[in-house]
Amino acid sequence: MEYNLADLFESVVDAVPDREALVHVGHPGTGAERRLTYAQLDAAANRIAHHLVTTGIAPGEHLGLHLYNGVEYLQTVLACLKARIVPVNVNYRYVEEELVYLYRDADLAALVYDGEFEERVAAAAPQAPALRHLVRVGPPAGAGAATDAVAFTAAEASGDPGRGFGPRSADDRFIIYTGGTTGMPKGVMWRQEDLFFSGLGGGAPTGEPVKRPEELAERVAAGGEGITFFPTPPLMHGTSTLTAFIAFGFGQRVVLHRKFVPHEVLRTIEKEKVTSVSLVGDAMLRPLIDALKGPMKGTDCSALFSVSSSGAIMSDSVRAEFQALVPHVMLLNNFGSSESGFNGTATDDSGPDNGFRLRVNSRTTVVDPATHEPVAPGEPGRIAQRGHVPLGYYNDPDKTAQTFFRRGEERWVLLGDMATVDAEGIVTVLGRGSQCINTGGEKVYPEEVEQALKAHPDVYDALVAGAPDARWGNRVAAVVQVREGAGALSLDDVQAHCRTRLAGYKIPRHLVIAPRIRRSPSGKADYRWARSVLTTARSAED
Repeated sequence: MEYNLADLFESVVDAVPDREALVHVGHPGTGAERRLTYAQLDAAANRIAHHLVTTGIAPGEHLGLHLYNGVEYLQTVLACLKARIVPVNVNYRYVEEELVYLYRDADLAALVYDGEFEERVAAAAPQAPALRHLVRVGPPAGAGAATDAVAFTAAEASGDPGRGFGPRSADDRFIIYTGGTTGMPKGVMWRQEDLFFSGLGGGAPTGEPVKRPEELAERVAAGGEGITFFPTPPLMHGTSTLTAFIAFGFGQRVVLHRKFVPHEVLRTIEKEKVTSVSLVGDAMLRPLIDALKGPMKGTDCSALFSVSSSGAIMSDSVRAEFQALVPHVMLLNNFGSSESGFNGTATDDSGPDNGFRLRVNSRTTVVDPATHEPVAPGEPGRIAQRGHVPLGYYNDPDKTAQTFFRRGEERWVLLGDMATVDAEGIVTVLGRGSQCINTGGEKVYPEEVEQALKAHPDVYDALVAGAPDARWGNRVAAVVQVREGAGALSLDDVQAHCRTRLAGYKIPRHLVIAPRIRRSPSGKADYRWARSVLTTARSAED
């Protein structure tokens, strides 16, 4: 047995076949719950895997998952792993042009998609020559079927529920497409063994990783149940799918919602006695706070132990609001990426006064981006990780060469985040280098200014970007969503508030009030949108 994700999952199934593995609340089409034990989920995945094999999808070929959250998503990922087909996540917000790019760039041979996206798939699929097999989940939206897709239920019914697959390898691939905040999406190529140790914590994210593959199931068999993981962001983003697989590695339960609806999330936390919620920053935590203060006041969150964020920071002010409502819950700002997996967790003194400070794992350090040598304490560099890192970007040797490197026998990945490290090894994240604002030679990282802005009692959300300036090159500019019921918010108000928290050159010189801050479905910042809003507002003023 190797560190192959399908082999590892099957070993857990065999250890606890009757334990509940997956709950989908409010299953689309019926409105009913779906509950699957480990044995039932295994058989369901086997059926889809055998269907894919009989239709001619071969080991090593790529299958896209263009789906909302649901049983079908994780069932299909497991099916791919079992049949040695490479799963590829597809952002369901993409329009035709973006879908064509991803379908082609990823060389998709098959696609499993939600019927709600029928028209977009019908427009994009014919422009991807390698794509030859479609499977539709649920009924087609609109006037009816526009593709020759096989219904997911029919595909499932046609497949054998038994295993009967060939041998697998730790070298089998898993691709995570990441759009980030700029540019077209990139497919991060992982060996499954590397993903298991970097993205899934080696079977023990907060403890000692397993030393041999068989040990995973042994730990599950020796332990109990009672932990319920609730990944609330879309599974199409790597962090949620990896959270689900962490739960499977513990032999525990995963709860899913089709979409993030705050009051429904809280109902599920109470009903299912959820212990661990994962989300993405203030964009998801704030609506939960509003619901707990309003229509969901009194929700029983007594079983909830932790709320963790990855991909965006839960700001100090928002954390404090949530902590006042649910004081016993541990709030964790985790740091990681599609290119590195998990890197570390914010320290207790992390915040506007000290910066975003991380206790990182032993494989993470800060290096000079030019020499790849570790920087001296206090000197800025870029975060890098060694060891179990991806092989590179699929179909993109140039970006692979810019991001991945070797030092001796070890493989390294160079992340886009600028940081410093102190003498004790604590890393302070400055921000994404690509978003850094150069104003008169001074460098300003948007995340720091955003944290300060969101501490204002009338600010609900904020994004910061550079706006062109004839004198300084760029000025710090902010797009702000005002809290409902708050009064008018002026640039003077914002500047007075920020002066107590930021150096003068970091204070916003331009302010746009927007009805809503645009973010990805997972809560990540959309800086292209912010720059567009600021540019349009500036042009209107001129």
